[in-house]
Amino acid sequence: MKSLKKKRRIQVLLVTTLALLGSVALMGTAFKDGINFFRAPTQVMEDPPKPGEVFRLGGLVEAGTIKRGDGETVTFSVTDGGATVPVRFTGVLPDLFGENQGMIGTGQMEGAVFVADEILAKHDETYMPKEVVDALKEQGVYKEAGS
Repeated sequence: MKSLKKKRRIQVLLVTTLALLGSVALMGTAFKDGINFFRAPTQVMEDPPKPGEVFRLGGLVEAGTIKRGDGETVTFSVTDGGATVPVRFTGVLPDLFGENQGMIGTGQMEGAVFVADEILAKHDETYMPKEVVDALKEQGVYKEAGS
């Protein structure tokens, strides 16, 4: 009788361990597809992403570079003061999107052009995404609001 109880305990432990390992593996796979790393233009130029790699690009929209194309296609350049990356986006831009404003885009590189699937812009006159602020400070071009 005792050996039967012992066998059952071992079986339950093995099934539980396998279920736990399976769950962790599934979560890891799901997170792998959902994580997009942030890069500043300087980082993109110094260490280009792999073909097809989805990442977030952030910086300031360079003045004089916004050009509206056919339909909803817009091209512009993003800079962090150290490097500039051309961007192409097809879709509706946020209302607060503009020149010399902070933005973050999610997409991938096609040649030397960042093709964005999504564009996020700052939401008031003082906000800028933390990643963009850090990248601009690293380049020495960030100025605090009110300065």
